[in-house]
Amino acid sequence: MNSPYRCGYIALVGRPNVGKSTLLNKLLGFKLSITSRKPQTTRHRILGIKTKETAQLVFVDTPGIHKGGSRALQQHLNRAARSILQDMNVIVLLVEAMHWNEEDELALEACKQADCPVILAINKIDTVKEKDALLPYIDELTEKYEFDCIVPISAKNNQQLESLENEIEKRLPKSEPFYSADQVTDRSASFVAAEMIREKLVRLLGDELPYETTVEIEKFEDTNKLLKIYAVIWVERDNQKAIVIGKQGARLKQIGQQAREELESFFDKKVYLQTWVKIKKGWSDSERALQQLGYKDEF
Repeated sequence: MNSPYRCGYIALVGRPNVGKSTLLNKLLGFKLSITSRKPQTTRHRILGIKTKETAQLVFVDTPGIHKGGSRALQQHLNRAARSILQDMNVIVLLVEAMHWNEEDELALEACKQADCPVILAINKIDTVKEKDALLPYIDELTEKYEFDCIVPISAKNNQQLESLENEIEKRLPKSEPFYSADQVTDRSASFVAAEMIREKLVRLLGDELPYETTVEIEKFEDTNKLLKIYAVIWVERDNQKAIVIGKQGARLKQIGQQAREELESFFDKKVYLQTWVKIKKGWSDSERALQQLGYKDEF
């Protein structure tokens, strides 16, 4: 007798920079969510769909839950991360091996408010030199909450990810798939393009990158042989614009070149990418500007 098909939504939750986007990409088997070492790289609800013979797993990568933040953008990210949890079938709380702080506590408190199974995934176990130290750490976390199960993993090195996926799958409700087998996300191609460009900004500029930076696609033209993308990089001040452009436009050219190469790989066709840097004063602290730039409350 065949087991019933299962389908459901799985939220990946945790503090900033704990590895949620890396985990999503590894579970899907391709890169969908952008990654970097800079906290709060993920700013939107990213939905990734994995369809198998036995189940359809609909993963939701959330912005990192973080302490404080008075700007409208920071408040939006916290609000988005928490609101998503109310409609999930399973939550994966991702924490870092041997590190627990106040923001992990905030993420756990958010999970406690949801009415669904919570799996604790302890990430970056490859960085723990004394493996014996991991057991007391796990014992300490079991005192904090009655998790459905605990799975130590390394998302970066693909360790224990199959075990984590199996634990998730068996907790999903019996259901027909929500999406067609060939669909991998609910996001538009222009959204994916904007995120890929923003990733190059984050990675190439590092600590120089102004927090008040975002990318908007003004035009997205898809022909049989060529993809034409016209993108605006928004900043808030003149000096931020100078940082992004770089000396004689070198930085912007490098950002565009690396983004174009990744876009061509993702869409499997030639890409023409044109980028501009423009100033929109105070956008990151304006609810209206956030709405205009695509930062809408989701789920």
